Amino acid sequence: MRVLSTSEWRPLAEAHAARVDDFVQPHLARRADQVKHPVHDFLFTYYSQRPAQLRRWHPGFGVALEDAEDHAGLKGYERVECARGSSRHGAAHSTRVTEAYVASQRPLLTQLHTLLTATAARAPQLGCFGLHEWAMVHRSAEFGTRHDWPLRLGQEGTDAVVESHRIACSHFDAFRFFTPSSRPLNILQPGRDDRPDFEQPGCLHAGMDLYKHAFRLTPMVASDLVADCFELARDIRVLDMRAAPYDLADLGFEPVRIETVEGKAAYVEQQRRFAERGAPLRARLVEECERLLAAVASAA
Repeated sequence: MRVLSTSEWRPLAEAHAARVDDFVQPHLARRADQVKHPVHDFLFTYYSQRPAQLRRWHPGFGVALEDAEDHAGLKGYERVECARGSSRHGAAHSTRVTEAYVASQRPLLTQLHTLLTATAARAPQLGCFGLHEWAMVHRSAEFGTRHDWPLRLGQEGTDAVVESHRIACSHFDAFRFFTPSSRPLNILQPGRDDRPDFEQPGCLHAGMDLYKHAFRLTPMVASDLVADCFELARDIRVLDMRAAPYDLADLGFEPVRIETVEGKAAYVEQQRRFAERGAPLRARLVEECERLLAAVASAA
């Protein structure tokens, strides 16, 4: 068990909060003013981690913190009294993630390891062109839209794009928001319980979900990994909505016109880059799952 003194871990915690505050603080300001943002709010409305949780730093399982009162009461932690003379800096106690908590998370660790390794084993598929967002508003005059924002091509033009393209969405959490009229148009029918059979690393939503997987492993994994995944999700979300059917030019988002040959090429190139950025993060999450599962096995 590695032990960090207060002078060692507090700067790390402050640096983590400052890193994510570039995105968190504008969100909190908008929320206080009751101003919605169709692009940036997603990471705090669709995903369940609150801004305060994202800002809180964790060292991960296997690292103890001296004099960490602000961690002692958090889920998964225990406070351990230091034996006389055992602390390098004379601290009375240290705080750490417990082995019992890690053991209690074995089903989650196993589930995520299965999903992440299955996804990593597949070649990226780059031919979806972000049509999932278009399918979510197909015939929305009848079914309604997810965002109160104008459609760039109008309703008829949007419907025509959906109906003239091959739709192959592999991500259940996108597919489940398709309108009833667009669901039969998808050549794949992913379900809630078969994600490992469909998930592939070229999918933008699979890349964004690395953030979800990382924060679900909190506090067992270090917060730098969570922040890395968060920044990837933040950047992917911008492309996701630039390629969407909404007209977001007034917010400064130049559209990626996926209904054109040039737009498709631009989308595929950025999609490829995000897949490349996501691969090492997915590998790190797999390694963390394996490390934590090994700790559970050794303690049994």
